Amino acid sequence: MKTVRVVAAVIKAVNEKGEPVIFATQRGYGEFKDGWEFPGGKIEAGESPKQALKREIAEELDTEILVGDLLDTIEYDYPTFHLSMDCFWGELVSGEFVLKEHEAARWLTREELNSVEWLPADVTLVDRIREEI
Repeated sequence: MKTVRVVAAVIKAVNEKGEPVIFATQRGYGEFKDGWEFPGGKIEAGESPKQALKREIAEELDTEILVGDLLDTIEYDYPTFHLSMDCFWGELVSGEFVLKEHEAARWLTREELNSVEWLPADVTLVDRIREEI
């Protein structure tokens, strides 16, 4: 089975009520269209995972993030490929999120994390994120 190496950003912030929130995006294309995910993408040749994540967020969301610590590496078998996804904490540095490849995006509080239909690999992170924010 083919392995696809990707990176994802668990971007956190604080809302107007002082609550921690996490940024989620809804896929706008491909086999998993309409599923919710943590934004990111494939690692290109010669890139470190952190470099790939900064580039992907700039390309997909037209913004810059600070890539923080590795939260987890998710290994997940989809029907046609194996996904290896390095998930990093992230924080907005500059810019406003512009959805170039996604249908929608939401800032989710701890209580709202289960309010979207996460893609199978991404959902494995939700409980861990809830504990840590």
